Amino acid sequence: MAEEVDVVVVGLGPGGEDAAGRLAEAGLSVVGVESRLVGGECPYYACIPTKMMVRAAGLVAEGERIPGMAGEADVRPDWAPVAARIRDEATDSWDDTVAADRLTAKGAELVRGRGRITGPREVTVDGRTFRARRGILLNTGTTPTAPPIEGLDGTPYWTNREAVQATEAPASMIVLGGGVVGVELAQAFSRFGTRVTVVQTDDRLLPREEPESSELVRRVFEREGIGVRTGLRTDRVAHDGNEFTLHAGGDTIVADRLLVATGRRPNLRGLGLEHAGLDEDARAIPVDGNMRAADGVWAIGDITGKGQFTHVSMYQGAIAARDILGEDGAPAAYRAVPRVTFTEPEIGAVGLTEEQARDQNLPVRTGMVSLADSSRGFIHKSGNDGFIKLVQSTEWGVLVGATAAGPSGGEILGALAVAVHAEVPVTALREMIYAYPTFHRAIESAVADLGGG
Repeated sequence: MAEEVDVVVVGLGPGGEDAAGRLAEAGLSVVGVESRLVGGECPYYACIPTKMMVRAAGLVAEGERIPGMAGEADVRPDWAPVAARIRDEATDSWDDTVAADRLTAKGAELVRGRGRITGPREVTVDGRTFRARRGILLNTGTTPTAPPIEGLDGTPYWTNREAVQATEAPASMIVLGGGVVGVELAQAFSRFGTRVTVVQTDDRLLPREEPESSELVRRVFEREGIGVRTGLRTDRVAHDGNEFTLHAGGDTIVADRLLVATGRRPNLRGLGLEHAGLDEDARAIPVDGNMRAADGVWAIGDITGKGQFTHVSMYQGAIAARDILGEDGAPAAYRAVPRVTFTEPEIGAVGLTEEQARDQNLPVRTGMVSLADSSRGFIHKSGNDGFIKLVQSTEWGVLVGATAAGPSGGEILGALAVAVHAEVPVTALREMIYAYPTFHRAIESAVADLGGG
């Protein structure tokens, strides 16, 4: 017999956990279903542990910049404290007890297992069936995926999940994929002594960002000794029990470890979406502005195709919870989704790139300034690589996109995200007072470079 509840939340990543807690605290009977770890990928295998790696790698780099600016330094990187911090502070040795207790303390019931829709407003988990009076909220996320390369399957390659559990930095590593995950982990391990080569099928790193961002990261990587091979398709991979050998375009690259960072797939198969009139073979579940996917079904997070970011999942989860509770509010708007690649320099971006805007037939002009040429860049000196690029709609007189690349690029992005989201007139940006000497003051110079009066 089915157990009657108000809401079943399938998948307790950041947005799902937050929404389940909100609904339970509002007085609804809520069942949260999770087959892995409560909290999802972000706190255990992605956002938090990888940024701990990036932070540690940044300290190493800063120490090496002391000569010539602040005296002398003997920097000897050691991965052990990094591994210990990830294990003890971030993940509790990949134990989700704290997160599970946080959820149940709000009044939700946690059910471990894989949930499947088995009928209208009905979810079955390992023989238990729940009938949801108000509906089902889906937040099943994505899983790392590997390309169909000859010889790869069956080898002990890493994804981000294995990389964050590393107890030592390998002597050498091939990173297959030059997107966000690939470049962040490549630089982090390189700064701890790993000889790294990034192999990218596309003709540039970070292909979804501005080409200036791609070129900047490549230039810094090559200066730091990271090999970058773009426009190179991998033909096959071999592993002899000790080393990986990658064959690509007639070249051979050998390393102790292979990190595959070529993308993720949505966890839709086997979810029973056909019982809700949805397609499990789709790349994403289409949702409206209130996260409704079908009658009695809401979807949030990576599976909606609106950006594989924790902040998007949390944003959508709050909207879905509000809609389930029957509360009014603004529908979802994605014109100003911020994103940050935590390399050094950081690549912070929001809205459209110049190419994306032109592909949408938007008449635009751009403004750009080098951070090294700013007063703060001059002061910063070592490690001051970066720029600010603005994309303005000449028809509307507002920014439709922006990139802040450089030291604290993700923090500079905050002001630009507000400008894009709130559709602040460029004239207002010209009239602002910017603190001196800061990196964000370079926004003023980039606005001036837009021209147009």
